[in-house]
Amino acid sequence: MANFYLDNSDIQFLMKYMDLDEVTRLVENNFAEKDIFDDAPRNVAEAKENYHLVLTALGEICAEQIAPLAAAADAQGARYEAGQVYYADATQKALKLLTQAELMGFTLPRKYNGLNFPVTIYSIAIEMVSQAEAGLQNIFGLQEIAATINEFADEELKAKYLPQFSSGKVTGAMVLTEPEAGSDLQAVQLKASFDEAANCWRLNGNKRFITNGNADVALILARSEPGTTDGRGLSMYLYERDESVVIRRIENKLGIHTSPTCELQFNNTPADLVGKRRMGLIRYVMALMNGARLGIACQALGIAQAAYNEALSYAQAREQFKQKILDMPPVYDMLARMKTKIEAARVITYETSIIVDIKKKLDEIIEHGANVDKEIRQRAKEMTALAAVLTPMSKLYATEIANEVTYEAIQIHGGTGYMREFNVERHYRDARITNIYEGTTQLQVVAAIGGVLTQILDTEYARLFKMIENSAQKVHLDDLKACHQRLNDAISFLKTKNNRDYTSFYARNLVEMATDLYITAQLLRYAPYSEHKKLIATKFLKDTILRSVYHFQAVTSENEIVIQNYQKMIME
Repeated sequence: MANFYLDNSDIQFLMKYMDLDEVTRLVENNFAEKDIFDDAPRNVAEAKENYHLVLTALGEICAEQIAPLAAAADAQGARYEAGQVYYADATQKALKLLTQAELMGFTLPRKYNGLNFPVTIYSIAIEMVSQAEAGLQNIFGLQEIAATINEFADEELKAKYLPQFSSGKVTGAMVLTEPEAGSDLQAVQLKASFDEAANCWRLNGNKRFITNGNADVALILARSEPGTTDGRGLSMYLYERDESVVIRRIENKLGIHTSPTCELQFNNTPADLVGKRRMGLIRYVMALMNGARLGIACQALGIAQAAYNEALSYAQAREQFKQKILDMPPVYDMLARMKTKIEAARVITYETSIIVDIKKKLDEIIEHGANVDKEIRQRAKEMTALAAVLTPMSKLYATEIANEVTYEAIQIHGGTGYMREFNVERHYRDARITNIYEGTTQLQVVAAIGGVLTQILDTEYARLFKMIENSAQKVHLDDLKACHQRLNDAISFLKTKNNRDYTSFYARNLVEMATDLYITAQLLRYAPYSEHKKLIATKFLKDTILRSVYHFQAVTSENEIVIQNYQKMIME
């Protein structure tokens, strides 16, 4: 019986060797609930066994019941009729299965009937759901809405809505984008005004490109402070969809057809303020979007894994010139590169998830505790900085390689892969959105470059280098340190040049250098546990060295021909 969890040797490897002990203790508050809830673990081992059992169940559902219907779900898609949105039949069936399996409250506390699992375990779940059917993840993965309510809303809102999320009674949406405010969320104009008579807020305006905009409960960014024009005038609200919210249309998209992307009109819609006024974009939406970005990295991973599996299966079966194409160097080279990229994306995404878990729980301790130890505050500060740079790096890397892997998967299939009868065609279409929504790749560079320039990752590099130095992989340390030196030299060059446009132009080179270095170090520190991982790590290191030299030469080239002449090059 197929199982996307048990059958994935890399996920099994990481579940065995990732350091989840600290995360587990933090999430379980040192197992304080063991005498309150029957399903609460008493120690780390029990918690990990719970993770294993739930992921096993989800892996089977994804492989045996959701994936076989994915093509039909894509063909039917979400539909819009008379102002209402209807999920594809297969999507409705999948949501029912996930609800019956009690998998809709992954990270929510037990008191709201959630599983109280770490973000890291939820990341694995998102990957598997995405491997089964990418569009479904855009409904399943919006559990981040509930997590944000849990993090920032008052107890009344949490008690009212979180049990409904856990039970699968409601779905969520993140309502940010407007026709005139795409990635620039400071330009949001949807108006929020307080209705004294009804003792509630009212929302008026339009939103566009809203994933799962037909959701029952949503978080919305709106302008609460009249006369303001920037992010300081924005607040976050929760609304429960009623007749005042008009779904004007859904988009006709290239991929993820089962995920409805809606245009919404708000007509005096009643809403509740979440947290404090003026903090909507500055704090709450940034937290929400960082969670969503990590989720999209996992979605991209799932799509890439699905495409790789299809390509490998085809290469094993297809014969040309009296031999299997798997045994032809151009083909096995593609497959080896695909496999390496997927495992690289998985290690940075999962390790980032661990850091996010630690950050979130330390933040909770600081917010709710008295006389919190200075060391805890310092650790929380460090984890916040790391999460801020690694989250966009994960999203950038995983989504870019998903597009590359799905491209290669079609190439391996040849002409047949271009046909709708083959799943790789769907995976290719689904992957394309991942490096666009929740912030394009270019915006991930903007989000990460500050941390790269200030060398926030140097403490992580030093920690990982120390681990490698104490292992058989020490033989690769000089090469790794040389890549690190080139990164630091490139940073120094940009600081000395002190040219804003030049730095912006070459920022992606710098971010990719830092990302490659982090991934290589992670792969090498895992290499001693597996011959396979050693091969993957060595392959990725060799590629990193070549890319490092290229990126360094680009950054230090003083080549400004495009910067100085882009209008002539583009417009003439």
